Amino acid sequence: MKTFEELFAELKGKAASMDPASGTVKMLQKGKHAIGKKVIEEAGEVWIAAEYEGKDKTAEEISQLLYHLQTMMIACELELEDIYKYL
Repeated sequence: MKTFEELFAELKGKAASMDPASGTVKMLQKGKHAIGKKVIEEAGEVWIAAEYEGKDKTAEEISQLLYHLQTMMIACELELEDIYKYL
């Protein structure tokens, strides 16, 4: 298990490594448009899970949404503090 902050640090490390085998790197190379489509897809899956699939599936879908949101943050050169100031 990892925290939101740990996930972000891990994803930033993957982005910095530019490892062509990394799914994160591949998504970042596709750009903001592709990442945005995944954010929308995952948000819809969160809603469906919350309505029809129960707590565990909802948690899983939320974790995937958070991953793609953090990938978008990296693509936009945002840091956690840039987001936290609006919470």
